[in-house]
Amino acid sequence: MAEEKPKTGSIGWIDLTIENADEVRDFYKDVVGWSSADVDMGEYADYMMVPPGGDAVAGICHARGGNADQPPVWMLYIIVDDLDQSIRRCEVHGGSVVAGPKNMGDARYCVINDPAGAHVALYQP
Repeated sequence: MAEEKPKTGSIGWIDLTIENADEVRDFYKDVVGWSSADVDMGEYADYMMVPPGGDAVAGICHARGGNADQPPVWMLYIIVDDLDQSIRRCEVHGGSVVAGPKNMGDARYCVINDPAGAHVALYQP
């Protein structure tokens, strides 16, 4: 069966990129009951966070390598059809690109500020 394409405008993922990822991973494991699965980043591991009996719902990442420029916030990744077009529209409407665009496998993403200064990621699968 073919995998269903994420719907444009939906939240595709959330993650948190911070200096103390191991400590914060353990915080969420204890406070909300998530378990974690390592995501190999080469010389270190980031973490997928998994609720009891469920699928991964979030990531907790080290502020290193390709993630060094990410702000330390719970980042929403919103699905878009055309990342370049969404970037142009963002800038026309008073937003700005903070990081990227970057490749993630076959996908692309960037982090923007909206006109109020809030961060969000745009993700093109």
